[in-house]
Parts: sequence; structure tokens; C-alpha cells
Amino acid sequence: MLEKKVTWLELFYDLLFVAAVSKATYVLLHVEHGSIAIEHLVKFLLIFIPIWWAWVGQSVYNNRYGQDTTTHRIFIILELFFVLIMTASLDADFDANYAPFLIGYIGLRALTAIQYLVSAQREKDHKQETAHFFGTYFWLGMIISCCSIFFDSPLRYVILYAGIVIDILVPLIGRKNLVKTPIHTAHLLERFALFTLILLGESVISMLSVLKSDKFTPSSIGFAALAFILVIAIWWQYFENVEKRVDKTKQTAGQTIIYGHLFIYFSLSMIAASIQLLFLEQLAYLFILCFTFASVFIYFLSVMLVFHQYRFHHLKPSFKVMLLLLGLLCILFIFNLVIVAPPHLIVGELMLFFIVFAKATA
Repeated sequence: MLEKKVTWLELFYDLLFVAAVSKATYVLLHVEHGSIAIEHLVKFLLIFIPIWWAWVGQSVYNNRYGQDTTTHRIFIILELFFVLIMTASLDADFDANYAPFLIGYIGLRALTAIQYLVSAQREKDHKQETAHFFGTYFWLGMIISCCSIFFDSPLRYVILYAGIVIDILVPLIGRKNLVKTPIHTAHLLERFALFTLILLGESVISMLSVLKSDKFTPSSIGFAALAFILVIAIWWQYFENVEKRVDKTKQTAGQTIIYGHLFIYFSLSMIAASIQLLFLEQLAYLFILCFTFASVFIYFLSVMLVFHQYRFHHLKPSFKVMLLLLGLLCILFIFNLVIVAPPHLIVGELMLFFIVFAKATA
């Protein structure tokens, strides 16, 4: 399989999703009565999943069929316009901007489906079959989601996400087509790694918010320093694996990378929010403790799962190492349950865990 490079237009495409991810993460910062309301946790999921899937749709298409031609660039530029519409509509008051959000999301997905149909006309054999499959069946989810505009909340969200779920399931149902048309593993890992950088950028923004809110006191500087080392350890663990410990020549359907990264992205957004919420100390201690450690736990499981399939066999961590890492995380959590720890100590503990995690797996 020929090597495929990430284009400058793909990088520009990612940049426009930065604002969308920031708005999704911001929803987690709405504190009420010492906790994040269930309503805002649900809205975070409602906002984040369409952002992820819209980005995934175009990224996977580019991976299999993308060519840096004038026609392809025009499609991407049109999609960027719909990204702007969708991003502008994202807010904690999701109902108020539902129509522009739906227009932005459906516009993105429709253009991707059309690209598949166009590719089906020029490709041959199994690549033609795969392109035709996606270009045909992606419309099912979009049609269902469009019907949501005729209903009021909360029924509209049920219909919207019924369509999105069907959309997400189409590649799983068509797996036999994907196996015949494998991904460019190196390119896809690079695309998802670049989006991971965007999520780590959210943690950096949280550190800046900490410094800004407390006017550079020794406490805020110390907290930001610990959080900075924490983020560096996450970066080290993730990108050392991507760069040196996975087999980029392996040909697969890529579904472990695609769906596994949804949970990696969830957890990184939650970690970014946790950094800021820990310092502000507006949440009840038990809630912020559970929220923070849950985000780290989700990251740990999802990143180990994603890289396991692609890691070189002799570099795979043993089951014993995984149990020890999980045990360390549990011990730190139980310790904080027994002894009420200040925010600096909790961040320091997470920093320690990710340093050990990076050392053990990277």
C-alpha cells in the first residue's frame, strides 16, 4: 500500500474543530450546588458525539479515497462552512440553536456521503463497492436525524440520536467491505493523533485559566506546574506509542482506532475540565474526586485497547503490568477517599500515575 501523507488542507480542517471541542468542554464547567448537573453531562455527550463523528466521517473518507485535487478541495471548503455553522450553534442552551446545529451537522455528513458516491464512479472492484455502500447507507441516518426538526425537546433528541447511532453503526454493519478496502494505518493514526493534540490543548487552556483566575500566586503557579507535568506525561505516553511502538504497516478496517478514540477524546475533555474545576474548588469533594478519577480510568482503558491491536507483539505490556497500573490508580483513589486531599495533591497523584503509566508502556 502506498504511503499517504496528511495534507495542509486536512490540518486546516482540524483547526476549525478546535472551537467546537472548546465549546463542548466548556459545558462541563457549569457547576450547580456542588456538582455538574446531569443535564450538562448529557449535553456534553449530545454535543461531543456529533462533533467527533462529523470529523471522523471526513477523516476516514480522506484516508481511503482522498486525493488532493481541485474537486476534493472544493468539497472540503464547503464542509468547513458547515463546520462554522455547527460550531456557532453549540451552547449550553442547546435547544435555542437546534436548527443551525442540525443544518451544520447534516450538511457535513451529506457532503461526505456525496464524496463517496463520486468516488464510486471512478473506483473499481472492492474500492468501488465500499464507496457505493457508504454513499448509499449513510443517508439513512441523516434522513432520520432530519425528521427531528419537526418535534419538540426531548423527543427531537431521541430522533436526532437515533439517526446518529444508525450512522455510526453503518461501518460496523459493512465491516466485510472495509476489510476488503483497508485503511492507511499510518495516515489514520496521524490524523487521530493530531486531534488528540487538540484535546491536550484544552488542558493547556485550563492551566492558563487557573493562572489568570488567581493572578500568579504561589498556589496557582504550583498547581499549574503540576498540571503541566501531568499533561506532558499524557503526551509522552500517547505519542511515544504512536511513533515507535505500533505497526503502521498493518492493514485492518481501522475500527479499533476510530471507535476507541471516541473514549480517549471523552476522557481528555473530562481531564481538561477536571484541572480547572479542581483548582476552583466549587464542586463537592466526592463528586470532583469521582469525576477526575473516572476520566483517568476511561483514558487508561481506552488507550490500552486502541494500541493493543497495533502494537508490536514484543512491545505489548504484560497483563501483570496492566493490573499493577490499575491497582496504582485504585490505591490513589481509595487514599483520597480516606484522607481529604487538597487539589494540589490530587493533581500531583495523577501526575505520578501518568509518569508511571508512560514509563511502563512507552
